[in-house]
Amino acid sequence: MKDIMGIIFTTKDDLSLRELTSARAVAALPVAGRYRIVDFVLSNLVNSGARNVGVIMQRNYHSLMDHLGSGKEWDLHTRNNGLFILPPFLTQENGGEYAGVLDGLRANFDYLRRSRQELAIVTGSNMVFNMSFEPMIRQHEKTGADITMLYTKVRASNMELGSAQKHAHAFLNVAEDGRVVDMEVNPNAASYNNISMNVLLVKRTLLIHLVDGATAHGAHDLDRDLLQPSIKCCSLKVYGYEFDGYCRPVETIRGYFRCNMDLLDLGVRRELFKTMPVYTKIRDEVPAIYRSGNSVKNSLVADGCVIEGSVENCVLFRGVRIGRGSSVKNSIIMQDSNIEEFVELENVILDKAVTIRSHGRLIGQMQYPIVIGKNVTL
Repeated sequence: MKDIMGIIFTTKDDLSLRELTSARAVAALPVAGRYRIVDFVLSNLVNSGARNVGVIMQRNYHSLMDHLGSGKEWDLHTRNNGLFILPPFLTQENGGEYAGVLDGLRANFDYLRRSRQELAIVTGSNMVFNMSFEPMIRQHEKTGADITMLYTKVRASNMELGSAQKHAHAFLNVAEDGRVVDMEVNPNAASYNNISMNVLLVKRTLLIHLVDGATAHGAHDLDRDLLQPSIKCCSLKVYGYEFDGYCRPVETIRGYFRCNMDLLDLGVRRELFKTMPVYTKIRDEVPAIYRSGNSVKNSLVADGCVIEGSVENCVLFRGVRIGRGSSVKNSIIMQDSNIEEFVELENVILDKAVTIRSHGRLIGQMQYPIVIGKNVTL
């Protein structure tokens, strides 16, 4: 197993995810009843042999930092290497945000220089997928690539992309030998159907050299300012590695909703959780309680839930209570929320600790679900 390090760049709070990211990073968004989005990429790194992982934080990182803790759940609480939380440097002018990935990497050069691993995997934090990076590493070494980029085919069923003004989308032209010969960043109409998954593999020392040179010339954006020019002028050997499994970027409310609804499909769950384990923070709870009169169909129900009403096509997180006579359909109910008696909910996302009073009614649309923020009582 190759000795590698991982660098996770967390995106800042995103207005396109509205209330869900007003007080937490996108990486800390809960999914699948018990996980956070960051669990998937962090587990991918650990399962691929990474024992040194740095998480570059941005504004509103406290929820994410609380979730990651010492890294014990990912076996990263070791004396040497381990999990490193890299918070932003706050000044009056800088509110805890980086202008781009290059800025985040440049601000953490001390961490990169202290590390001793030969290879580094730099990844984003808003993609839900499960894979081992070992085949990608083998291809990287076989081809003698300077950089290997992970990409997948664009499918209408797995891509709910945010606007180009808020999210960088890179589309790749990959030759038969795997070399990336062209790259489009945020096109109105992409010429290629290979979309970058914001994961790249590179030698650690080369990464330091490239980032230093780019930021010294005022560059901020990894895709547009570093990778695209390097591919265009062939100054670096950039190869692509195709991932053909389930993946979904979480950039919009609709994308987040679809990601959770996808997991109600047994085939998707098997693909996402059976190949490699996904680790998360443990919270011990009693098993879910199903009281008389309940009806539960095609739903994920976490520990600690108490269900007296009807639940269909839903994801219920830990400690959710569904009252007598209530009906909840096609909804995501986060931790410790309380649905009282005779409530009707459909196509709704409730954040943590939301209370819906008796006889309440919220009906959204599949394409535009209703979102209720944390600690709200209706």
